[in-house]
Amino acid sequence: MNLKPIPKQDKGDNMYIYGRNVAKEYSDDVLEVYISDNFKDHDLINKYQNKIIRLPKYKMDKMVDGNHQGIILKVKDYEYASLDELIEDDSLIVILDHIEDPHNFGAIIRTCEAAKVTGIIIPKDRSVSVNGTVSKVSVGTVRNVKIAMVTNLVNTINELKKQGFWIVGTDMDGTDFRDINYDGKTAIIIGNEAKGMSRLVKEQCDFIASIKMKGTVNSLNASVAAGIVIFEATKGR
Repeated sequence: MNLKPIPKQDKGDNMYIYGRNVAKEYSDDVLEVYISDNFKDHDLINKYQNKIIRLPKYKMDKMVDGNHQGIILKVKDYEYASLDELIEDDSLIVILDHIEDPHNFGAIIRTCEAAKVTGIIIPKDRSVSVNGTVSKVSVGTVRNVKIAMVTNLVNTINELKKQGFWIVGTDMDGTDFRDINYDGKTAIIIGNEAKGMSRLVKEQCDFIASIKMKGTVNSLNASVAAGIVIFEATKGR
């Protein structure tokens, strides 16, 4: 067996994604496939047979931060959408106000894909971007969701308002999320895991949606809260 050196994570053009479910979703944009010596999924081996490089598991463990399940794909970087691509006659957009946990981001992407949300907006700074962990948690659905990366969230929200959007923030103190009308062009904002929405972003909201807690906890995980509000917003759309 030819033991090749550990490939370095590409910067700028390519990235590593990993996991069997993700590998099942990807196809055309895969550049190389690294599998461990004991990888036995013959369907995936046959799918990528011309691109496979075998590596010892310990080398693959150093390539990514997470459980790669014996398979890592080198793919082209995710191509972000423009804001214009998210603006439609009946758009439902999710804005992430500096979400930092890739697991939350991946779970929200998966929810947005399942709910057929028009797209997601994330800020360029102080926010997780699309990476291997995000792709794995999203189970590859990131390929089916339009995500726009913007420089300034407040400016972006103001532009959406000019385009006829209602802006719905999420916070503990607000209107019951079930009592808000989500018809028409709507943007739902999910705040940071620890701090919630920033003050300037919150000031731009037309409505504040709140999920009333009945137990001892006073808040929900960001991705769980996002799922509840997003699917409420899709009713009747």
